[in-house]
Amino acid sequence: MSDDAFHARLKRGDLLTGCFCKIPSMQNIEVLGGSPLDCLVLDAEHGPFDRASLDQALMVLRAVGKPAIVRPQAATPEHILSALDSGADALLLPHIRNGREAADAARWTRFGPGGRGFAGHTRSADLGRRPLPLHFQRATEAACAIAQIEDAEALDHLDEIAGTPGIDALFIGRIDLTISLGLLDPKAPEVLAACNHICAAAKRAGKPVGLFTPDLTELPHWRSLGASLFLLGSDQGFLQQGAARLATDVTAALQ
Repeated sequence: MSDDAFHARLKRGDLLTGCFCKIPSMQNIEVLGGSPLDCLVLDAEHGPFDRASLDQALMVLRAVGKPAIVRPQAATPEHILSALDSGADALLLPHIRNGREAADAARWTRFGPGGRGFAGHTRSADLGRRPLPLHFQRATEAACAIAQIEDAEALDHLDEIAGTPGIDALFIGRIDLTISLGLLDPKAPEVLAACNHICAAAKRAGKPVGLFTPDLTELPHWRSLGASLFLLGSDQGFLQQGAARLATDVTAALQ
């Protein structure tokens, strides 16, 4: 997998599917890394990943050739830096609410004035085997910042967020957006309208858009609005669903 393969596919609007990894188990991540999914999201915002376990997970995914997105604890320089140094292919940046926050986050994902600090010994630099000019070029070409829209406040700033140079895609954080709108139903008309507006803003800016939806019957609708990145579950969910299905199958077999 080349360094910019995921970014290139995302920018083209290729259909990409993935899931969240919320459990810092390297064995689980290795198993999912061998799946047909296009990418995995290491969720350090809501999962108990620290810098060491995040680094190990990125090492596993690089070894199996699976593109890795990191959702950091916050869209701040230190969390962005550690994820990129450890080899993240893309960043899913939580709670981007306006153009200033989008511009700051985009700058922190790239080398240059006020941006990401440079180190030549990291995994992203092939552990020191990549010369500085080549690492700078590849890191610049492969940088991928995805702004997560999940706050009602952001709905008034969609065009400035989507149009921010260095923001490569938008992602709809639908559950947080629902809560932020003062609602509890992610299928409420107000939530669906907000999601439609986000898709429209991404389209106006020529940027890809993605979202989480557990209801696969919705996929044609979102695809028709230009969505191309779908995160459709989590390792926790897979374990729970598998165990529940097994218990149901056992009951059925004994009847």
